[in-house]
Amino acid sequence: MPNLINTLQSREFIYQSTNLEQLEKKVSDNKIKAYIGFDCTAKSLHVGSLIQIMMLRWLQKFGHQPIILLGGGTTKIGDPSGKDAARKMLGDNDIEENKKSLKKIFNQFLNFDSKNKAIILDNDEWLSELKYIEFLRDFGKHFSINRMINFESVKMRLDREQSLSFLEFNYMLLQAFDFYHLYKDQECVLQIGGSDQWGNIINGVELIRKKLGKEVFGLTSPLLTTSSGTKMGKTESGAIWLNDDMLSSYEYWQFWRNTEDADVVKFLKLFTELPLDEINELSKLTGKEINNAKIILADEATKLCHGIEASINAKSTAQKTFEDNSVGDNLPKFKITLNEINDDLPLFKLLVLSGLCESNGAARKLIQGSGARVNNNVINDINYMIQQNDFHDNKLKLSAGKKKHVLVQL
Repeated sequence: MPNLINTLQSREFIYQSTNLEQLEKKVSDNKIKAYIGFDCTAKSLHVGSLIQIMMLRWLQKFGHQPIILLGGGTTKIGDPSGKDAARKMLGDNDIEENKKSLKKIFNQFLNFDSKNKAIILDNDEWLSELKYIEFLRDFGKHFSINRMINFESVKMRLDREQSLSFLEFNYMLLQAFDFYHLYKDQECVLQIGGSDQWGNIINGVELIRKKLGKEVFGLTSPLLTTSSGTKMGKTESGAIWLNDDMLSSYEYWQFWRNTEDADVVKFLKLFTELPLDEINELSKLTGKEINNAKIILADEATKLCHGIEASINAKSTAQKTFEDNSVGDNLPKFKITLNEINDDLPLFKLLVLSGLCESNGAARKLIQGSGARVNNNVINDINYMIQQNDFHDNKLKLSAGKKKHVLVQL
């Protein structure tokens, strides 16, 4: 009978753990609470955070209770983990707006109505109440400076002789206090995070042991990179956001459809709920057949994040765009006016305005390399001007290469 830990292991979610054997016994014998913290630095999370969200989803599927901890307090400081420089300080209003927006995504992945319903908490509720002198006296004594400066997140900045402010240095104390508070207030016994959070998680585990004499657990997921070495969630066109108001369902679907061959099986395990025996069958596909597995990955991942209807529509749009050479309804849209065309609008400029190219130089290079298409027709002339007769029913399909398309509306 599978349990939470062996399911996470078999799907390759686990990178490090404190006392994994005891944790497995704990989750087999009891229903536990576990949490993951998400700072509120943007209006959406991107797919780099998806591995942790999926861990909370599996946790809930096995009857345990997930806690989402929004870092309304810690966002005011900034986590130095994995950062080369101090994070830009956000105002209270920005943090509040980001918090509201982030809550939407968790509704897609977690159940907030079941017996083991997911809980959303905000660490600003208790961190803002701390009396700092008393806090340092009561909790600071449990943290060794010698040990803290040897954590990878701190060492990396010091080795590069990059500034690490005292404010940021305090972050790990506050994250440890979060775990301490959640254990006392919610009986939460497990903190989950990315591998760059290992030092911060260990601090919380040890703080609870020192202050309360209790054993709690930490679990990290691997820091995910693609087979070509790029960081998961980052592409040439920017971050792959999870909120559909920041990235369309079609673009999200297309991101997964464009997965590198070597990553398909790994991503099916991590980002879908397909049974492992089905994934093993898909792993046997070779050559062009592997595209079928990529389409399944795109369908399943989009279904979880945006819903079944959005996944079906995104697939339909992709089919029209790539197979039928027609115009899919859900392509990213860009609007221009007739005046802009009459004032002379070069193709290279439209490629930049629509977001398909980053600069005029990149757009000209794309055109010269036969990578630019207007309504599926290759345009090689870098001086090509967009005409009104390029539009059919006030629509023009603009393409950069084979995979990036925009529907330009007049």
